[in-house]
Amino acid sequence: MAARWPLRPLDPLPSIKVKLGVVIVASVAVTVLVLYAGFRLGLPKWLCVLGAAVLALGMVQFLARGMTSPLREMAAAARAMARGRYDRRVTASSRDEVGELARAFNAMAAELAEVDRARRDLLANVSHELRTPISALQAQLENLVDGIEPPHPETLRTMLRQAERLGRLVAQLLDLSRLESGAVPLQRRVFELGALLHVVAGEASLATPGVGIVVESEPRLLLDADPERVHQVLANLLGNALRFSQAGGSVEVRARRQPGARTGSVVIEVCDNGPGIPEGEEQRVFERFYRADAARASSDGGAGLGLAIARWIVDLHGGQIRPERREPHGCRMVVVLPGGTP
Repeated sequence: MAARWPLRPLDPLPSIKVKLGVVIVASVAVTVLVLYAGFRLGLPKWLCVLGAAVLALGMVQFLARGMTSPLREMAAAARAMARGRYDRRVTASSRDEVGELARAFNAMAAELAEVDRARRDLLANVSHELRTPISALQAQLENLVDGIEPPHPETLRTMLRQAERLGRLVAQLLDLSRLESGAVPLQRRVFELGALLHVVAGEASLATPGVGIVVESEPRLLLDADPERVHQVLANLLGNALRFSQAGGSVEVRARRQPGARTGSVVIEVCDNGPGIPEGEEQRVFERFYRADAARASSDGGAGLGLAIARWIVDLHGGQIRPERREPHGCRMVVVLPGGTP
């Protein structure tokens, strides 16, 4: 257990220099007092000198131990973290430079623990997402090879859907990895947003014919962005909105200039009438593999990566993305991107 206040009397001092000065003054004072007391008592000089040296060294050891103990704790914690243990923390009660270092070390340890947790969750989720379609494909192929089932077109279509789901998941993982590493350069140019919105809506309506898509865009609305990446963001947002919309319903896609924006920003809204995002989990939707409705999203092929990719793309453009509640029910995803000038 780390040493606490009783063994660190110099913690309130704000600087290492001040602490060293106190240690030196204390050792000198102890030496002088012991020598003076020994001479007054008539003790031999050698005994007075020896006693003064022992007590001065003891005083220095006591005071210096409290100064250096955070460094020893950090060394032990670093060795533990090298073995995969990220729960170790050091005492950060000192107000000097060592205390600042200890607090920074604790913050780093907390971040490493969170990264390690995210890594383990990612491996578990990826394993689960890959295992489900692979198991289904394996079972169907075994039935076909063993002659248990004839190669019906519906069986082959089911296998094709599972293979497509695997392909989408692998592509999303590769995209997310590239975006996080900054290996995806943006091919920015000025283009008209309205045309892109209609293209994305047309593609999405083919995949979900039972839900209507309404597109509203101000005329001559220009973006200064990478059109391929913006297409990816819109496709992910629209796909989520359609997935959680009831058959016979509609999804609205609106684009407008941001009122009062000096930089000419453009606001894009994708609105649905689904169950919405649970209260308090608005920011969790951007976590990898997060699902507001796990069972439904999984059955429809969603892996929970679309919004994470969308946020990375929007961040790379210097924009913003946020979810909002829609009354009486539903969700509104709002994206703000930099506008362009012709």
